[in-house]
Amino acid sequence: MTDPGDLHELTALQQWQLLQNGEVTPTELTRHYLERIARINPRIGAFATVTAEQALDRARRVEAELPKTAPLWGLPLGDKDLWNRAGVPTGFGSRAMAGFVPEQSDEIVAQLDAAGAISLGKTAAPEFGMPSYTETLVGPPAATPWDLTRNAGGSSGGAAAAVAAGLLPFAPGSDGGGSIRIPAAACGLVGLKPSRGLVPAGSGVASLGGLVVNGPIARTTADAALLLDGMIARTPDGRIDHHYALRAPDGGPFLAAAVRGELFDGTRRFQLAVMTSSAWDAAYDIEVSPEASVALEAAVSALAELGHGVETTSLEPDETYAPAFRTVWQAGAAAIPLDDERMALTEPLTQWLVAEGRRRTARELAEALARLAAFERAMITRLAPFDAVITPGMAMTPRPHGWYDSADPDRNFEQQCRYTPFTSMVNVSGLPAITVPVHWTEPTDAAPAGLPMGVQLIGRPGGEATLLALSAQLERRFRWSRRRPPVW
Repeated sequence: MTDPGDLHELTALQQWQLLQNGEVTPTELTRHYLERIARINPRIGAFATVTAEQALDRARRVEAELPKTAPLWGLPLGDKDLWNRAGVPTGFGSRAMAGFVPEQSDEIVAQLDAAGAISLGKTAAPEFGMPSYTETLVGPPAATPWDLTRNAGGSSGGAAAAVAAGLLPFAPGSDGGGSIRIPAAACGLVGLKPSRGLVPAGSGVASLGGLVVNGPIARTTADAALLLDGMIARTPDGRIDHHYALRAPDGGPFLAAAVRGELFDGTRRFQLAVMTSSAWDAAYDIEVSPEASVALEAAVSALAELGHGVETTSLEPDETYAPAFRTVWQAGAAAIPLDDERMALTEPLTQWLVAEGRRRTARELAEALARLAAFERAMITRLAPFDAVITPGMAMTPRPHGWYDSADPDRNFEQQCRYTPFTSMVNVSGLPAITVPVHWTEPTDAAPAGLPMGVQLIGRPGGEATLLALSAQLERRFRWSRRRPPVW
């Protein structure tokens, strides 16, 4: 029998198995995580809001009303603070939204509820989800649990910090330019950005440029796959609903590929390519740090030893990408529904993005979207010969709090691109990608356990099962799920 005090030591899949076997109840598991949140969250800023009473009430209702066949039955998680849950404040990381309590839940929240999950509150996010780091004027920065002086990334920074610190077994996030993969990399986790269209509640199809999709953040590959399966709409008999989601390449749950480390047909060897060029190379001086290079070399060496074919590839320089992406990102910010009085309460970066977006003409936006569509076709064609392409996860180690220029938004935007040059191009192309930790830096006084460094694997359209199989193989080699940060 597992010691109740050690439940967070187990993977989400192991906790799910205990729930299924009746060895622990959803209420007991919820209480366990609420206790850890109360004790540890003040140090890492993972949660913007904790809904303890609602969570315990929900746990009791799950026990009484929902069948155990619900794919996430009884498992705790958090809603990203960019998502509405009826009756719970949604802060959007902004002073401008103080006091806002929605009357209706967003589709992703309803889907997770239908899957049997239990929300413990709202995980912290940067203002309106626009930056790739989680530092706001409404609360403490979200810190990577590996070094509390460094940021957890963004925009799903609170979600990643919570999972890495053992405050949640896993967490959903959203990703418009890297917002799942960036915090996962900064916190030593697995972060999966699905193909455009895979997850119905956050498919990307409805977002400007098709950029934003929802996906899982977890400590293990299998846990990420378990949550992904729960985020996908299903028919009453539990199968993926093909009317609303792409078909899994192996015809079954993604969890199977993650557990086996192979596809349904037994395929476990793939043709891979290494790529260190990015879509931002023509605009900024992109440098891959020594720490990122060591992680990339470790992953490539491991994959070659596992029998995969490995070669190199690169993107053709594209001077149109940077201005086109900036235009679309700014245009997305322009839709933030704030009047002048409330806009004055926002951060300089948000004000800049909104102002720039609102001065763009319809023609400028249409031209930018056309350029990104051309980039999408070119990137998919370039990567088509390979089952997956390996890039560095981030170009640098997790950034210290206060590293980003809060007074100069243009420079701030450049800093974000230089830290995360390999992520946004995947959103533009609609491809799936997963970040996995493969290396920890040497210990320091601030980071006695070292800092996590990872790689990104980019798949073909609908290639999530291949990415999960590769991630599982790397996980067995590097055993990252056994590592614990100092706050654990």
